[in-house]
Amino acid sequence: MNFQLIIRYISRTALLIMLAPLLSFAQEITGATTARAANTKKMDKNVKPATETATFAAGCFWCVEEQFKQLNGVVRVTSGYTGGTVADPTYKQVCTGTTGHAEACNIVYDPSKISYDELLAAFFTAHDPTQLNRQGNDIGTQYRSAIFYHNDNQKKLADFYIKKLNDEKAYSSKIVTEVVPYGAFYKAEDYHQDYYENNMEAPYCQRVIKPKLDKFRKVFKGKLKNE
Repeated sequence: MNFQLIIRYISRTALLIMLAPLLSFAQEITGATTARAANTKKMDKNVKPATETATFAAGCFWCVEEQFKQLNGVVRVTSGYTGGTVADPTYKQVCTGTTGHAEACNIVYDPSKISYDELLAAFFTAHDPTQLNRQGNDIGTQYRSAIFYHNDNQKKLADFYIKKLNDEKAYSSKIVTEVVPYGAFYKAEDYHQDYYENNMEAPYCQRVIKPKLDKFRKVFKGKLKNE
């Protein structure tokens, strides 16, 4: 991997410097994935690429949802609750921090356009994975950092990148992100879906989500929808 090359690329924002190893390898994987997809289309133009799902918890799902919606190749993002013991929890219950659930997002994506590696890069960009059970002023186990893997390959990639980032000392503190198997996922109430899109002028959206979104879009310029 050419770490210096990717560092020059990410110098557009200091935030990206810590993600150099991750983004570099993600770009390599994406190139190979795109090539394979192109060959498949040549063999049968009527076959549509299957979608896959990634599930991440990275603080408030209002923020995470809007960030991942920006990426080209992401088909759908659903906010919900997972990782806990209470069936069909409400937002009010999850906010107590006693259900074991985390606010999370199911991200359905087209692997011929975006790889799981790139989604992991987005995950580590979208939040601070060194904060235990919180993101900024949002405090509680429901705001923990977690990767809920759907298969062995996702687990291997998540473990690989966490180790790589820790070995490279990409952050001043050790990453505390949980890597756990995907289980029951409960869709959050309707008003949580597309929250930022529907409530852009709300104080939380302006003070918290928008600044994060602006940074995220800057980092992933060239990989966004409608560019």
